[in-house]
Amino acid sequence: MFNKSVEVTNPVGLHARPATFFIQKANEFKSTIWVEKEGRRVNAKSLLGVLSLGISQNTTINIIADGADEEFAVNSLVDLVESNFVS
Repeated sequence: MFNKSVEVTNPVGLHARPATFFIQKANEFKSTIWVEKEGRRVNAKSLLGVLSLGISQNTTINIIADGADEEFAVNSLVDLVESNFVS
């Protein structure tokens, strides 16, 4: 299991379009991936799950992965968040 925290600086947070980009990226990996906010954990490959967290600008999230490509998956998703969802 591998995890990293990252601050969402995107003005709209992790909603609608950015969430779609995030989920598409998460689905590129074989690992099981979760997003955690304030102790609540959801499947990072689920649009409804990610949106249910209500992640707004300046919120810190934890990205957790477990599987063969866990470290690459987490680092790729952190990079995507830090780029403000510009892939």
